[in-house]
Amino acid sequence: MVSLILKPKSTALLQSDSDAGLGAQSSSRATIKRRGRTRGEEAHHHSNSPQIQPLPRWAKGDAGAQGRRQDDALGGAGDAQFFAGAALALLDHILHSGPDVSSAGKSSAEPPFAGALRQRLALRAATACARIARLREDEPALRDAEHLASFDAALTPGGRLHRLWRLFATRPARLDAPFMRAAADCLEVPPHIDCEALAVLVRESLTTENPLNAATRVSTAALHILDDAPQIDAEIFALWLADLVLARRLGWAAPLPLLATTISHPSMRVANGRRPHPGDPDWSLSVARAYARAAQEAYALAGELSRRSAMLSSVAPKLRAKKAARVVDLLLADDCVSPARAAKTAGLSDRAARRLFDRLVALGAVRELSGRANFRLYGL
Repeated sequence: MVSLILKPKSTALLQSDSDAGLGAQSSSRATIKRRGRTRGEEAHHHSNSPQIQPLPRWAKGDAGAQGRRQDDALGGAGDAQFFAGAALALLDHILHSGPDVSSAGKSSAEPPFAGALRQRLALRAATACARIARLREDEPALRDAEHLASFDAALTPGGRLHRLWRLFATRPARLDAPFMRAAADCLEVPPHIDCEALAVLVRESLTTENPLNAATRVSTAALHILDDAPQIDAEIFALWLADLVLARRLGWAAPLPLLATTISHPSMRVANGRRPHPGDPDWSLSVARAYARAAQEAYALAGELSRRSAMLSSVAPKLRAKKAARVVDLLLADDCVSPARAAKTAGLSDRAARRLFDRLVALGAVRELSGRANFRLYGL
């Protein structure tokens, strides 16, 4: 089993903030005590975002081409595996490019924006799954439901999907039955489903040498255990398990939501014109193609977030508000932050939080994502 990599402060902060939202599902975690950093140290810490170059042309194939069949764009199984492996390797390099350096001189931590990357991909995955489930909730609606609703508010069906993918960033991904149950509770999975069998399946899949084959194996076999669950929920859970196993095989600190973000893309459709399903005879080919596209898109998103996090760190010393560094951590750890949450977490007044975000927008460090005059949301 691959040992987990220590997460940066921003992700740990999001974990503690998310406990109330996860309620009884939240697991206990040992508290890591750290010496408080000065504002200058914070700026230096966040300024260590890697300089991410565009994805090399040789690693892209034509997966991003519009209006072309994916089998034409990526070729056969060998080509799909090659492009998936290339993109995942480059993405892996980003996820090990953080500021902490091991005794061997190699970086062993994630970049400061890793939490924001996971949560933005979680939103994409939830939006795609909502379309698969034929729900009406789009990306803005899912974002509002997560970040503006009170913690004790009942989650909508789309909100539960969003919460499922946010588990990858808000709590440690364990390979045991309680963690499987926490994920299953985000879907309409019956309580009698054997979550211990799911955990055993995940652990057995980790013995598969090829990470893509491991993801294929677990997503296919999981459907037999989830036979009594609604078909759509079982398929979404299978996609979630595939990302979990892939991340463990690659040695990532936590999974990235990838497979669900692209599996329903029109370019992924199989011969009869429908989207791929776990258990299809050519599911392994569909998995490789989907991961190739998803990893390329995640790499591009990481490049964008790296530039935006570098901008945020460059203006951090100019912020006059006390405890502004804690708000910076929130922005690096999540898709977006509301002024109310920032005020509560950082110990600011509501007015001070709003003025801080206005200042950050004016400096070009963050964006307002809702497009509204009220109930605004801010993110990288």
